[in-house]
Amino acid sequence: MEILYIKPPTSVGLLLSYKCNIACKYCIYACSPKWKNDWLGEEDAEIILRQLSEIFKSNSLFIPGRINFSYGLHFTGGEPFLNYKLLIKFVKLADKLKIPNTFIETNCFWAKTDESTRLKLNELKEAGLAGLLLSVNPFNVEYIPFERIERVYKIGKKIFSQNLMVYQQFYLTFFKSLKLKNKMSFEEFLKNVNLNSFYNYTELLPMGRTPYKLGYLFKKYPADYFFNENCQEELTRNWHTHIDNHRNYIPGFCAGITLGDSKDLNLIFGKMNLAKKPIIAALASSLKVLYEIGFEFGYRVNKEGYISKCHLCEDIRKHLVSKTAEFSELSPKEFYENLN
Repeated sequence: MEILYIKPPTSVGLLLSYKCNIACKYCIYACSPKWKNDWLGEEDAEIILRQLSEIFKSNSLFIPGRINFSYGLHFTGGEPFLNYKLLIKFVKLADKLKIPNTFIETNCFWAKTDESTRLKLNELKEAGLAGLLLSVNPFNVEYIPFERIERVYKIGKKIFSQNLMVYQQFYLTFFKSLKLKNKMSFEEFLKNVNLNSFYNYTELLPMGRTPYKLGYLFKKYPADYFFNENCQEELTRNWHTHIDNHRNYIPGFCAGITLGDSKDLNLIFGKMNLAKKPIIAALASSLKVLYEIGFEFGYRVNKEGYISKCHLCEDIRKHLVSKTAEFSELSPKEFYENLN
């Protein structure tokens, strides 16, 4: 393919840093404590948020006062509460620019007492924050005491009401039913849950760390099983896209791929010429074309197989980054280094 049409987004996650206090086995963005302590700069944030403010003005799908996964702006990471002072600055800036329905995604590690939790949440609401999204799953309770998650849920519900979302509600209810205290290893979790329930209720996207840390939970297929598939839909999706702290415009959940520099989003949206983007051109065509590029750089298929086309794509990209700096679409390099 020579041209790909990229629409302006209806929702964006602003990834303040890949730095996180934990390293979840399923993390799409391979976040962990090992990442450098680098954060989105204030000047870059203002440039990006001013552009998003203009884009969102034309979106008629917003429901005033209601946050939504697919519409608006959310602050994420990594873990945004690791840099609370910067986080609140960005919330105030988004409010000043009249960006509607903003929310923060968090793992709740910071909620050590009722008083400190209430103070932060009230301060954020007064700064213009509309809501919160709490991550609750078997992977973050390996690191985060469940009492802290419950604390943010209880206090956050009073402050943000219907604008407190839980991802996933099933696990909040499940861990409460176990009367879980402190933490739980994933191995212990598997002893307490029916596997059919786990597969039915867990949205475990087959990308990021999942293929490397949780691949044993999935059926695997040979590489050529995915050769006729392409990623046009993922590359052009305009909801729940992301911009990271290096200004990379990330299509959907395709971490480690950038469509361009978000300093000027107008250069990304519209007709994208793929002449200088061979990896994106390959993905828009077929996984076989991407494999052929990988093969030229010494990539050989994993005989154990792959759990998804995303796994195959990611594994080839991971190899390419280790062998060459030729492909500017593969960024940041550290993403690939932190997958394992």
